[in-house]
Amino acid sequence: MAKDFRELEDSNRSRNPTIYEVSDPRRRIVLRAGLGALAAGFLSPLVSGCASAPVGRTGGPLIGFKSVPVSTADTVLVPEGYIATPAFAWGEPVGIAGNMPAFRPDGSNSAAEQEAQIGMHHDGMHYFPLEGSRRGLLVFNNEYTDDGLLHPDGMKTWNAEKVRKSIAAHGVTILEIEERGGEWRIVRPSRYARRITGATPMAISGPAAGHPMMRTAADPSGTRVLGTLNNCAHGVTPWGTYLTCEENFIFYFSGPEKPDAHGARWGLRRGGRGYRWHEHEERFDAVKHPNEPNRFGWVVEIDPMDPTSTPVKRTALGRAAHEGAWVVQTKDGRVVVYMGEDAAFEYIYKFVSRDRVRAGGYAANRDLLDHGRLYVARFDADGRGRWIELAAGVNGLTAERGFATQGDVVIKLRQASDLVGATKMDRPEWIAVDPNTSEVYCTLTNNPARGASGRPAVDAANPRANNTMGHIIKWKEDGDFDATTFTWSHFVLAGDPANSRPEAKGNIRGDIFANPDGLWFDARGVLWIQTDMHASVMYKDEYAGFGSNMMLAADPRTGEVRRFLVGPPNCEVTGVVCTPDMRTMFVNIQHPGESPTDRSDPDNPSRYSSWPSGTPGARPRSATVVIRRRDGGVIGT
Repeated sequence: MAKDFRELEDSNRSRNPTIYEVSDPRRRIVLRAGLGALAAGFLSPLVSGCASAPVGRTGGPLIGFKSVPVSTADTVLVPEGYIATPAFAWGEPVGIAGNMPAFRPDGSNSAAEQEAQIGMHHDGMHYFPLEGSRRGLLVFNNEYTDDGLLHPDGMKTWNAEKVRKSIAAHGVTILEIEERGGEWRIVRPSRYARRITGATPMAISGPAAGHPMMRTAADPSGTRVLGTLNNCAHGVTPWGTYLTCEENFIFYFSGPEKPDAHGARWGLRRGGRGYRWHEHEERFDAVKHPNEPNRFGWVVEIDPMDPTSTPVKRTALGRAAHEGAWVVQTKDGRVVVYMGEDAAFEYIYKFVSRDRVRAGGYAANRDLLDHGRLYVARFDADGRGRWIELAAGVNGLTAERGFATQGDVVIKLRQASDLVGATKMDRPEWIAVDPNTSEVYCTLTNNPARGASGRPAVDAANPRANNTMGHIIKWKEDGDFDATTFTWSHFVLAGDPANSRPEAKGNIRGDIFANPDGLWFDARGVLWIQTDMHASVMYKDEYAGFGSNMMLAADPRTGEVRRFLVGPPNCEVTGVVCTPDMRTMFVNIQHPGESPTDRSDPDNPSRYSSWPSGTPGARPRSATVVIRRRDGGVIGT
């Protein structure tokens, strides 16, 4: 989700020392010497080569297209020889038999109709093959709503029906799609078609299930909850399920004027962040229902192959403003889940399952994510790091400090991470694992508060004050993915060499970008990078050279970066996946035409964009772009 810098969630006021404060004094001198010293010193080389050609790589160039220029045109720009076709836009019917309401361009669809239509503001996404690369399920998150677009008159005459429609436009969309004659279409009707919304019944499993802080008047057992919210990035399990992740869930809740320490640490405040759901849906009033916010912020597991299945919130993975949950397997068959928390000065986590993956799909692994060890990362100044276990009774997480059970730990995950001294990061977002080297990459989108008065100073992992540009960090575990120590370095510092401020110049080898967000490795080992510059800053001097948000391809061996796609004005480019044959790529375009000043612009909803229709005055709509080479070749070559 694009975030205005002025509204960055920044509730980490913990007193645990930063890496800057505890590192070797000689290392601090290097940090204080500025960006030039960083580039020449212990952060170099920022891109490490591979000792030998990895499996799946030919040794030749990974990137074979001619990069596209920056752009502010109201279109999607792709390289010569490629075709980008908008598809699967907000409001299209998903294909539920007997319930396929058409999209109304004036925003007058009802809440009930929206429940059967594609949700708003597409984000993380995965393709599940049914018939290889010609038919499958496309599953993607619908992160949030712009009420200026969702309703005919925006947030005027606010009422319960509008709240229900906004709730219905959140969540996850499951489409059956197929390719016919070179065009990808939604299969309608489809037995797989489904919308999961902010009101869908869900189960709660793992150590927080039944915990006193999870119980409400509507659910005294603390094991059932309605809905999933602010679904950002995602993950996919080896047994074929989809993980959707709840990010800025606290925005939807209205709290007391002075929240308690727990509520304050999670950013709870009076009135929430403008959704106004609490005015007509009482469960979002945290004064009346103080435990309801604790029931959000989880990773939710969904079986896309079974439209009758109940989604499950997997609390063993911890409660956070989850960006996503990326799954890999150890050599002995257990799973490791990497997670970033997209908020200023928050943390990077990983979960290691207790049990091995079993044959038999979801039915045989339905409780695998309920048992395991949870860790938070610490990045030391010498390029080493370690995973600190987050478990009751371990590393100072005692009953006297409020962590009597593992349920306490996972519900109060931020507080636990504060206590054990994890590294406060610059908004850790998407994580991707190189299929050839097993190196793990994470985008750190930005953090303008870094180094400000009273806020954490720069440290080795987050080396720039007023970090408006963001960077990408990578690490290699010491052994298998379940290791508790690792070696880390920076892949790239984003920025523009033409910037006057040294901290905003960056060190990119190729096409410039800012605010890296989405991240994905394709099967060949190309690293795809997507950006999320907020509309409020895109036209400021420091961002003048970037144009609209974009997607780039990077060669991890050389660090070369080439611009592959530029989106329409004020959009975010987020979510990318290919069919197994690598000949079709799906990319999501979120909130085209977003207002730089407000989350809704009801008086002129098409002021900044009319994409994808291009019709003057038409409401902009989030949609998926289907990208193919004109010659039918592999994407990126």
